[in-house]
Amino acid sequence: MNARDPIDLRHAGDALWAIDPGCTRDEWLRICFAAIAAGLTIEEIVLWSSQAANYGGERDVRAALRGIKPGGLIGVGTLWRAALATGWRPPKDGNQRPAPTPRVAPPQAQETPRTLKTLGAIGGARFRRDNRPLSADCIPGHYLRQRGCVMPPADGDVRWNPARFHGPSRTTGPALVSLATDPITGEPLTEHSTWVQADGNKAPLTPPRMVLGGYRQAGGVIRVWPDEAVTMGLAIAEGVESALSMAHAYTPVWACINAGNMASFPVLPGIESLVIAADNDPAGIRAAEACARRWTLAGREVCIVMAEAHKADINDVLRAAA
Repeated sequence: MNARDPIDLRHAGDALWAIDPGCTRDEWLRICFAAIAAGLTIEEIVLWSSQAANYGGERDVRAALRGIKPGGLIGVGTLWRAALATGWRPPKDGNQRPAPTPRVAPPQAQETPRTLKTLGAIGGARFRRDNRPLSADCIPGHYLRQRGCVMPPADGDVRWNPARFHGPSRTTGPALVSLATDPITGEPLTEHSTWVQADGNKAPLTPPRMVLGGYRQAGGVIRVWPDEAVTMGLAIAEGVESALSMAHAYTPVWACINAGNMASFPVLPGIESLVIAADNDPAGIRAAEACARRWTLAGREVCIVMAEAHKADINDVLRAAA
């Protein structure tokens, strides 16, 4: 096989997703070289890499891939051989079919770029102690209302802080603060903050959104609605604003923080149906499809909803209709 074979390029993305990204760093780099030779984008490789338990973040991936160009010593054949070794096979009829769900390598086989902490139970308790329940008349509440969002329940993991510290600018200000937790165990992982202004806009800070440095966000979710509200079905979206926009039509809903976390969102016991609010961009679409594939293979009912406009999310649709 070579990069000029039509079936190769057509199924390169599926081949990549059949491979476990939690391999050794040398093998991971070889697969990345081969994926670029096959014509896949850096964004697609970042999303695939985010499924690994040893994922060190998008910045680490982009830094490692900087300067990789097609035409090196490692070609497309490396990608096909690695995918075929997992049991994946390209369809002979030319129609795309789901790739197997990537396997997770045992911890001893991984090379962790850096050790990331988790907040743990003490950090989760501190989150509730230091941050306030949202109300319609607080500044972040006004920000959400300006964006047409549903106000989240008081017992969910979205709160606010009147003087949240913003490290890069060395300032404090009102912020929407959310607790990211493990989707299976509920272990508190990190906190996500969005700084906002009284006029209902994001604060003019760079960046206006941040997670706690040194804490793990990979694989985490924001339980916008608490576990007690989740019975037979659940909806997920990337951001909190998208989740609270989705809440006009469906609850309970959780936020995955980013496309990588959506792509790796695990099948939850007892949940029979999943509604996925996808961002209409390449990373968002691939993440939603990867998640849907996993849940469908597990015998669950799945529905993907998406804005029609390119690069739009559910909140963009809601605001445009207001």
